[in-house]
Amino acid sequence: MDGDFRTSFVREPAALKQYPALVLNADYRPLSYYPLSLWPWQEAVKAAWLDRVDIIAEYDEVVRSPSMTLRIPSVVVLRDYVKPQKRVAFTRFNLFLRDEFCCQYCGRKGDLTFDHVVPRARGGVTSWENVVAACGPCNLRKGSKTLRHSGLSLRKPPRQPSAEELRNVGRKFPPGYLHDSWMDFLYWDAELEA
Repeated sequence: MDGDFRTSFVREPAALKQYPALVLNADYRPLSYYPLSLWPWQEAVKAAWLDRVDIIAEYDEVVRSPSMTLRIPSVVVLRDYVKPQKRVAFTRFNLFLRDEFCCQYCGRKGDLTFDHVVPRARGGVTSWENVVAACGPCNLRKGSKTLRHSGLSLRKPPRQPSAEELRNVGRKFPPGYLHDSWMDFLYWDAELEA
């Protein structure tokens, strides 16, 4: 095969990863904000070919087969509505997201762990209402002591978040890369131009 017929994708395989598609539910809202609902371009092309999505926006790059040429989708919308989950799983990631990735004792961001407000040694359970994100120094300082004995206080009381609350918190953490064609479908906490 002559090299002139090959796309830049074949010559530069790393370019294959550079064209993610934003996936919207049938109501034109992202399936998730954090992490942002993205598909590799191959999945978006496959879903379009199988008539599972509508292509809303495209990149300038194209992919070719022997019988067709297709611009790579940058935004796709599902044809069938996917009902969002109502129940929020109790996971480390969701806990950190609820607490906005900061220590609930001192407010520090960065390397976090979690802490039982009522220590397990004193009968505390592992639940939304008793576990918070904590930095290492605060977690060590508190140890198996109560809040009163440790001298620490909580920035906000721990509680189980709703799925909608977590989605809204996720909007505060946009990914490092946002393609221009996605902006009309993302509602980040940004000031609107007058």
